[in-house]
Amino acid sequence: MKKHPTPMLDQLEQGPWPSFVSGIKRLRDEHRDERIAGVANSLLGQLEHSYETRKGYWKGGTVSVYGYGGGIIPRFSEVGAEYPESKEFHTLRVQPPAGNYYTTDVLRNLAESWEKWGSGLVTFHGQTGNIMFIGASSENTQHFFDEINDYGFDLGGAGPCVRTAQSCVGAARCEQSCANEHKIHRRLVNNFTDDVHRPALPYKFKFKISGCPNDCMNSIERADFAVIGTWRDDMKVDQDEVKAYVARKGRKYVIDNVVTRCPTNALSLNDDDTLAVDNKSCVRCMHCLNVMPACLSPGDDKGVSILIGGKRTLKIGDLFGTVVVPFMKLETEEDYERLVEIAEETIDFFSENALEHERVGEMIERIGLVNFLEGIGLEVDPNMIAHPRESSYVRMDGWDEEVEKWFARNARSSDAAD
Repeated sequence: MKKHPTPMLDQLEQGPWPSFVSGIKRLRDEHRDERIAGVANSLLGQLEHSYETRKGYWKGGTVSVYGYGGGIIPRFSEVGAEYPESKEFHTLRVQPPAGNYYTTDVLRNLAESWEKWGSGLVTFHGQTGNIMFIGASSENTQHFFDEINDYGFDLGGAGPCVRTAQSCVGAARCEQSCANEHKIHRRLVNNFTDDVHRPALPYKFKFKISGCPNDCMNSIERADFAVIGTWRDDMKVDQDEVKAYVARKGRKYVIDNVVTRCPTNALSLNDDDTLAVDNKSCVRCMHCLNVMPACLSPGDDKGVSILIGGKRTLKIGDLFGTVVVPFMKLETEEDYERLVEIAEETIDFFSENALEHERVGEMIERIGLVNFLEGIGLEVDPNMIAHPRESSYVRMDGWDEEVEKWFARNARSSDAAD
């Protein structure tokens, strides 16, 4: 095999950070399969050519497996005659298990299947949440899919469809978990499998599930439908652990790194080294729980919040998800059915009312939140929040009294009108 010279790509291997070029070169130079080594060599050659000419040579097309309309990203080379081993270099998106749990046997099976039918290049995981198997010919995509499907894996979403869902590692390894993330994940994916495989929406629609407000899945800013575990009673405080923490770290450290960093001034350190929490002002930012995990824990009344409309820049810029269900319990089968029902109503409304290439958040900005809530059958709630509170100078100590005054004023106004 004659190696393509890569003087420009070689520069990308310089410096302290790992380079993707080194990984492709290892496939070319060290892999026992001559076919894979040839594909890697051809790929490096075309990439070097692109750098020299400052032009991309991949074009799209249509590639699918039987019964599926999405899940494969087609890439055909416009310079395939010069670099024939990589003239077809399609990417297959494969759905991961909930929480990204794998056994070593499953990982070996996936790797062996991909080396048999693909290039050996894998992105684990991509921004989509899928396992990205990069570089297969049109013929081999069907063979690879059939093989992994036999031991339980399915293609993910590609195109204007419901995309692959993501969930965090969850209660198995995180003490902050407030929900059964993997059950939520599986319920949603299983219900919308057809919508994953057959693109029929105005644009993509993403589910992401985080077990607590830390939101390790970044669902607030990345998911059209975000499910986030939370609690609605008081945060649990182990005062003995607090005292031990203060004794170990010092009062100044606790004040500087915990108390003063609360965005709503909901924390104060008492003279006896106990922690006072104004739970009405707590906005679940999770900072204090992360810094003092042995001292502070989520409350016992756990459930989830649902936010809709998060996305990165497209037509109108980045959007955070808007709270449409401030809190709901997920304890019974009926609760999970209600969650799926809200998702169904949202997707149905989105498919009927969104413009082409428009995300749910952009549709809501265009038609208004009230119209959207009416369309999916949710009542307006004052706890629905489109933007988090940032000011720590809003006084909450007289909140209850002011509410009573507000009700009294409304009652007097009604009496006067009568």
